[in-house]
Amino acid sequence: MRKIKEAFDHGKAFVAFLTCGDPDLETTEKLILTMASSGADLIELGIPFSDPTAEGPVIQSANVRALSAGATTDAILDMARRVSPKAGVPLVFMTYANVVFSYGTERFMKNAAEAGVSGLILPDVPYEERGDFAPACEKYGVELVSLVAPTSNERIEKIAKVSRGFVYCVSSLGVTGVRSSFTADVGGMTALVRRATDIPCAVGFGISTPEQAEKMARCADGVIVGSAIVKLVAEHGREAGPYVAKYVRAMKDAVSAAEKAD
Repeated sequence: MRKIKEAFDHGKAFVAFLTCGDPDLETTEKLILTMASSGADLIELGIPFSDPTAEGPVIQSANVRALSAGATTDAILDMARRVSPKAGVPLVFMTYANVVFSYGTERFMKNAAEAGVSGLILPDVPYEERGDFAPACEKYGVELVSLVAPTSNERIEKIAKVSRGFVYCVSSLGVTGVRSSFTADVGGMTALVRRATDIPCAVGFGISTPEQAEKMARCADGVIVGSAIVKLVAEHGREAGPYVAKYVRAMKDAVSAAEKAD
């Protein structure tokens, strides 16, 4: 299992997200390798859920397609087990509390670790409920990544102190999805995170263009992109590989450009 830290060891990281099983797990597996070879430093794997409350229409639709195609947690774990040794970058699961609870928290963390998955992001689990998952994560070496939002205010430092792997800074209020502008003070948020912890902070939610990625990377250690990639998969299905590769290369170049400008 690769540690999340490795994604940030060589400068600012580009973090790419996929919904597992859309359009099928075979395509997901190929896209993981494609993204890793095209410059993604860390890959988030979304385990589909019937009520993904943090997601906008693009990822919600991907969840529906994946579940309709028969994607299950066990099948996704099997896929991760096959692909993690070949990917060469850390893999992190992103899903919802109910998925982990219904599978069995201890069993989930054990199987995730054995599949070579480095971390877990649970967007519907607030700081106060972290204790339901953190002990099992620590037991099996799965790093539980915390999210901080523009509304976290005085809680940002408290949340950042307990995060593992990296701190996920939510760039704007609302759900995931492509945005044309960002109202949150991302720089102020990342400054508070850095005051509380020395683990990396990465910014996500709504970033879709190289220009946005470069801007966000100037005040963070990494940039996370999900909906724009999921949209390409929705448009091109099993033939999405070349389109995703080109997009990931452009976004990684933008993140790297921000580093040179620092």
